[in-house]
Amino acid sequence: MSWELYFSLSAMMFLQFTIWGAWGPVLSAYLLGPLRMSAKQTAWVYATLPLACIVSPLIAGQIVDRWLATEWFLAAAHLIGAGVLLLAARRNSFPGMFAALGLHALLYAPTLALVNSLAFHHLPHPDTDYFWVRVWGSVAWVLIGWALAGWRRWGRRDIKGSDALMLAAACSCAMGLFCFTLPHTPPQGAPDTVLPAIKALGMLKNHDFAIFLAISFVVGTQLQFYFVGTSRFLEDIGVAPRNIPAAMTVAQIVQAISMGGIVPFILPQIGYGKTLALGILAWALMYLAYARGRPRSLVVASMMLHGFAFACFFDTAFIYVNRVSPADIRGSAQSLYFVVYGLGLFCGTQFAGAIMDALRRGGTFRWGPIFSIPCALLMLCALGCLTVFKG
Repeated sequence: MSWELYFSLSAMMFLQFTIWGAWGPVLSAYLLGPLRMSAKQTAWVYATLPLACIVSPLIAGQIVDRWLATEWFLAAAHLIGAGVLLLAARRNSFPGMFAALGLHALLYAPTLALVNSLAFHHLPHPDTDYFWVRVWGSVAWVLIGWALAGWRRWGRRDIKGSDALMLAAACSCAMGLFCFTLPHTPPQGAPDTVLPAIKALGMLKNHDFAIFLAISFVVGTQLQFYFVGTSRFLEDIGVAPRNIPAAMTVAQIVQAISMGGIVPFILPQIGYGKTLALGILAWALMYLAYARGRPRSLVVASMMLHGFAFACFFDTAFIYVNRVSPADIRGSAQSLYFVVYGLGLFCGTQFAGAIMDALRRGGTFRWGPIFSIPCALLMLCALGCLTVFKG
């Protein structure tokens, strides 16, 4: 791989994840706090991206597999998305916030799959090179969290929370402009062939692939306890709100280290099934620490397990999908995975929101019972990876 290609793909991953990283970890505190939304409403706002992952990736995969260069699609989606995020920053009610972030999610969701398919298309050795490129997405999540924390600590005193959405809009604009410089990635399928989305669905006939998608779905449902609950949970155990964006980046620091020096080593040694199971077990242990809730230092440190788990599970999953999918439908195959992932995340937002509301007494959440639930379910998923999946 040339240095020019490495820089281009790494910068693409970096900018891609600054957008989500700017608002994803911290927006729930703004919604539950100053905007006074319920946990259910907050869950619906966070459900916009999973819902979009169900709807738009297969359509986008169809477009780039048959008609339009991937880099052009990415540029348009991100530039329009920047304007929508600015609109979202001005919304202060549930209907307005849900509508604005829902529109942004429809534009952003397919780009998560397409940056992967573009990278896999150009990488000479995808099974090993991908980690060295994808690691910059984790670095971006860390740095954007620190930037937001620094802005809140030293830049202004009247923090409203919409600053995260405004920062995301700036990052989306930067990503959209950068996409014009990406390596040309033309459609791989002929316009008169079977629809790529239909061919991708045909992969479900593969027993191991179907099991893999089922486990990914269940894992996705449980991750929303982390995304929806963590920022408020950290406030409740005494972490200062201005420090939460930086504190949560401990997960991405470990994710970057894991992708750069751990997972590329262990994946060839133990295979896909055990690597996926290892990631799931790491999430279960994190939720176990959350359920205990003390000491606070242990809880914050346990977020490192989220970073390790993300590298073991999702980045390994992307490589697995690329390996088992035919060359002419890899954009649609990656999109199919995001559809299943998105369905899991959506169901998870509803599940997590309902559990959090059910275990809320006044303004206080009973975090111990709340986090015990995903801990137990993830243990079962890890067992399934070890005993049923033979990828």
